[in-house]
Amino acid sequence: MGQMELENHTMVTEFILLGLTSQPDEQRILFATCLLMFLATILGNVLIIALIWADSRLHTPMYFVISNLSLLDICFTLATVPKMLANMLSERKSISFASCAAQLCFTLCCGITECFILALMAFDRYVAICRPLHYLLIMNRRICGIMIMSCWAGGFFGAAVLTGVTFSFPYCGPNHVEHFFCEQPAVLQLVCVDTSSVEVLIFALSVVVLMLPFFFILASYIAIAGAVLSMSSAAGRHRAFSTCSSHLTVVTMFYSTISFTYLRPQATQSREQEKKVAIFYSIVSPMLNPVIYSFRNKDVKGALAKVLGKN
Repeated sequence: MGQMELENHTMVTEFILLGLTSQPDEQRILFATCLLMFLATILGNVLIIALIWADSRLHTPMYFVISNLSLLDICFTLATVPKMLANMLSERKSISFASCAAQLCFTLCCGITECFILALMAFDRYVAICRPLHYLLIMNRRICGIMIMSCWAGGFFGAAVLTGVTFSFPYCGPNHVEHFFCEQPAVLQLVCVDTSSVEVLIFALSVVVLMLPFFFILASYIAIAGAVLSMSSAAGRHRAFSTCSSHLTVVTMFYSTISFTYLRPQATQSREQEKKVAIFYSIVSPMLNPVIYSFRNKDVKGALAKVLGKN
């Protein structure tokens, strides 16, 4: 669209989120299901943070990082699900331009930060298994705090850049977002100028942001596997692998879904498939993470039993 045509168009001031379905019967079922999953996600992750804060036995670098993962899951869920649930009950499923930008920035920040947090968890396991005598020196409270703050700062910076690029374009209609929240690929479809060159840049940035932590995780686990296989004790090997299995499960769930949205060219993406995948990483995965990562852990179960007054 040329400059004269842009000047003759009214810029979009709000977006309409089309949601998961337009069928009333399906919406009622989805509302009840998503509400229960939302409550389970918030309660489960709040409980994990509370247990880690309350029990001195859990005041270790590993659990400090896990508490940040739970906080990220809470933030991402709060940024997306309440608006989706409200829209299911509303005739007009609108979100203001500024609110859409804020939601996009917030969800990107949580997603990018989670990439870094998962990489930090892999580093923690690497040091614990491959450098056990240096663990307390390397993963002391000050260094761990600096690494956590760096993860959040990197997430915020990456989100600010990607959000700034996304909303630097003119939006002059239509304003119907084929999604249940303002996710970058869906929003970019509504830009009324050619964005092909910028989409290549965004795709390249997404690859860097997502894959650098992934390759770091992969390298950490190659080193961990080598160290574990060299152990003479079968019990030691089993203990080492069991401490890593939960993290690998979370990494697999996160990357298998997020890569579907952000590591494929825009032209090959199906909006319906993308929405189904987004449900998994915005609701299902945050709900399962506390179960996978913490409630299967004997230390966390011990802390929960202590709170409940059980021996």
